[in-house]
Amino acid sequence: MAIIELTKDNFEETVSNNDFVIVDFWAPWCGPCRSFAPTYEKVSEEFPDIVFAKVNTEEEQEIAMHFQIRSIPTLMIFREKVIIFSQPGALPEGGFRELVQKAGELDMAEVHRQIAEESAKA
Repeated sequence: MAIIELTKDNFEETVSNNDFVIVDFWAPWCGPCRSFAPTYEKVSEEFPDIVFAKVNTEEEQEIAMHFQIRSIPTLMIFREKVIIFSQPGALPEGGFRELVQKAGELDMAEVHRQIAEESAKA
């Protein structure tokens, strides 16, 4: 699957309609972002069932502000509309591949149970 460019018009729909979405927040002027792009693309080809997307923080400042993106690149992983990972910095290919695999192995029923528990406490 090709990498999707997310905008304020399609961000919510993409995250809501897909169980597993990985988002790379980047900018054209960012050297580490440009260096990470080929790794992101290569790993995306290995996981055709996952939606890989990018947000250009220069063009989509509203999205970047909403998610409080302060450093780029930042990777964010959504599973079943829940952010399960968010971290700035480019990862080496092996580390990124491992992160994607571990994110896929996460027991989302347990994650939703924990979220419900926390909400009940609040």
